[in-house]
Amino acid sequence: MDWDIFFDIHKDLPRQGSGRDEYTQKAFEMIPPLQQPHILDIGCGPGLQTIKLAKLTSGSIIAIDIHQPYLDQLQQHIKKENLTDRITPRNLSMFTMDFPEESFDIIWAEGSIFIVGFEQGLKQWKKYIKKNGYLAVHEMTWLKDNPPQEIKQYWNQVYPAISTIEKNLEIIKQCGYRIVGYFPLSEDAWWEFYYDPLEKRLQTLRSKYKNNPEALEMIKEEQKEIDLYRKHNHWYGSVFYIMQKPST
Repeated sequence: MDWDIFFDIHKDLPRQGSGRDEYTQKAFEMIPPLQQPHILDIGCGPGLQTIKLAKLTSGSIIAIDIHQPYLDQLQQHIKKENLTDRITPRNLSMFTMDFPEESFDIIWAEGSIFIVGFEQGLKQWKKYIKKNGYLAVHEMTWLKDNPPQEIKQYWNQVYPAISTIEKNLEIIKQCGYRIVGYFPLSEDAWWEFYYDPLEKRLQTLRSKYKNNPEALEMIKEEQKEIDLYRKHNHWYGSVFYIMQKPST
């Protein structure tokens, strides 16, 4: 994959995946009130959820991502909202995190855990959570059994680890967490801040890359993802899972 083209496709979008402020708030309010929690936002992207978290709590947030332009977008939001004293963006990969163990009251990851894999993320990130701390992620999930072959084949190619709510809840338990709650994100979480602006950008980029077959193929795949969601969204979507690390 040509990452320069990928990031050009995803440039300046409000979000880099599904999400809305109300779903960030709903998930956060499932966590009992904490006094000035220290929060790690993994794969923060442009950071709309980071800003929302800062407004929901008086705590501090470290927001990490590997794409500096996303962090630059976040920094602009931070300055606009006067949150420079509470949000620290860092260019850091989830694969090379260097935090001391049990550093955070809450780890947050909206749509980014798929990069490492749901089960591996739960296992690898657990050491960074304080005892009785929390992990909140949303993950692509089958919402119904026996999806049509077209969409099943697509996700088996793109993200073979996609599973059902029931299986993910079992993985959470097997990884030693207590399930606090879960809920699927509604269809609107995909369109306003992600698929609608992405689809408009694809229209522009088709002209820009008209003589670049690789770029046109990548644009085609992005459009395919949007079209498949439009057609099959009642079969799959993002599900927020909120869990607690036990004290022992």
